[in-house]
Amino acid sequence: MTALRRLPATAVALLALLCTGGIAHARATPRHGDFAGRVSIGGGRSLFLMCRGTGRPTVLLEAGLRNRGDIWSTPTDERDKRTMVYQGVSKLTRVCAYDRPGTTLGVDEVSRSTPVPMPRTTTDAANDLHRLLRAAHLRGPYVLVGHSTGGLIIRRFAAAHPRDVAGMVEVDAIAEGIQPLLEPDWWPLYNAKALIAAPPEYASYTDLETIDFAASFAQMRRAQADSPLQRLPLVVLSHVKPFELPAGFPPDFSPVLERAWRTIQNQLARLVPGAQHVVATHSGHYIQLDQPGLVRAAIKRVIRAVRKGRRTVP
Repeated sequence: MTALRRLPATAVALLALLCTGGIAHARATPRHGDFAGRVSIGGGRSLFLMCRGTGRPTVLLEAGLRNRGDIWSTPTDERDKRTMVYQGVSKLTRVCAYDRPGTTLGVDEVSRSTPVPMPRTTTDAANDLHRLLRAAHLRGPYVLVGHSTGGLIIRRFAAAHPRDVAGMVEVDAIAEGIQPLLEPDWWPLYNAKALIAAPPEYASYTDLETIDFAASFAQMRRAQADSPLQRLPLVVLSHVKPFELPAGFPPDFSPVLERAWRTIQNQLARLVPGAQHVVATHSGHYIQLDQPGLVRAAIKRVIRAVRKGRRTVP
């Protein structure tokens, strides 16, 4: 499930200063200092990037469907924002997050990146990520962390640029295996209402991100066949609390989706030998908000493995 998370207005306000380009120090760059600003990726387009911390490997946080990059740094309540994934990882190494076109943090907090025509595929998003990392002069190889749709994007990136990826964390990520598990009866409904349909409150946001998942899954299958994921430190995190489904689903769909989701999480954990699969027992789909410490710990294990030259997490 990759539906948009609605964040309360108080949570948005807590990170208002962090999420504006104005907080960047005069000499800050994507490689140094607390940077927040737009980076030109060519073709008259720019992507909003935020980075902080020092050290290598650089960690790149890829958000889920229609979520801005600051979903990784914005608490849902008055909890100390230092406990969130972005702030916590910045104490370990350099960490960056960015806005894909058409993403949001709330109704009045839309993407700070250049709009593009929709729908897109996750291959389009992975290509944008590659351009951004090059334009920002962020040295690889990277540790990629992807939530939900972001998990599919970083896998697509890894297939196209295997030498640029040192480790990965999949945070309740969607995968191409979900489609055959829900076909033929449930996939059209799930795709239409949970993946494609925009929440009513975003009806006026004509640039809202829309992903063609059928095409994206087909691309990922071909990429996986042509360039299987190399052996690297990989942690897969999956939820326990059932998805909050939008209106229009019959009651008997939820258990079907939960079984299918558990299956694809197990499939992700079998992508490379030695991968770890951690079940977030107190989390729904947004593990980085419900249990940010669990996500930070997973990233920390991958960072340590990369620094020690290991191809699996200890």
